[in-house]
Amino acid sequence: MEEKKKKSIGFNIIKPDPMDGHKGFGKGSLSLDNVSPVIIDVEEGEATVDVGAMHARSVVEKGIKFMPNKEDFPNAKPYWLVWVTIDRAEEGPYYAGVTACEMTVDREIRRGYKSLPEHVNRLDKSIKRHIIVDHMDDRSKQILTDFLRNHDEGMWERADEKLKTGLQVK
Repeated sequence: MEEKKKKSIGFNIIKPDPMDGHKGFGKGSLSLDNVSPVIIDVEEGEATVDVGAMHARSVVEKGIKFMPNKEDFPNAKPYWLVWVTIDRAEEGPYYAGVTACEMTVDREIRRGYKSLPEHVNRLDKSIKRHIIVDHMDDRSKQILTDFLRNHDEGMWERADEKLKTGLQVK
């Protein structure tokens, strides 16, 4: 009998500001050091960190040709790509920016739906400490809430109330 491997929860570690004290070229540029992509498999009820998503090469995305019309793939499996940015306050690290993007995949025909501009814009919004999760379905909100709380209850407690409100299940 095969034993199911325990999935690691590996958020990117908060690194010191590489531009700290530096006033020259690149000062004020955005850093991806504190961003982790979380893939939510809605049907399986699982969330995992997959750093491959930073370059659209997550396990879910590999081998799939994405098209701009969701309606073209009625048998596609639903996923969410959630950009989670971690920041540090005096009290400790917290979830600072959390933005979700919809994605569907039909493995059988190797096609799916995703809006690349939306994924890039939501990554940018997460880095800039925005919370955009209201549009998620209740099941996905619960999966993400459980995942973030289980990863680090303290980071969840220190997170902005907008995140907790946005992930409330109706």
